[in-house]
Amino acid sequence: MRFSAQNTDETVLKELGSRLRRHRLSLDLTQAQLAHEAGVSKRTLERIEAGGSAQVSSLIRILRGLDLLANFEVLVPDLRQRPMELLELSGRERKRASGTTERDPPPTPWVWGEDR
Repeated sequence: MRFSAQNTDETVLKELGSRLRRHRLSLDLTQAQLAHEAGVSKRTLERIEAGGSAQVSSLIRILRGLDLLANFEVLVPDLRQRPMELLELSGRERKRASGTTERDPPPTPWVWGEDR
């Protein structure tokens, strides 16, 4: 399954749990072993593998225990500022978004009073 915006949260959590479970099994680790190595409770690991939600810190610990933490880089890549943006900001880091501005609707064509 590929993750997309059309997937529900529950579907994504179930797929993530399933992938973590398969990876744990491929390393021949029991839930108790991985939970101990990751520093989380066995129940937390069971819940995540079953598709339940958990704290991000627990997920990070489990990924570290599975030696998958480096893959987090793909999840949220480090965006470097573009050179022109750096020049415009005079070396300062951007701290706020300007938001999207609503565009003006296209002008309606002008018509003579009699044409209405």
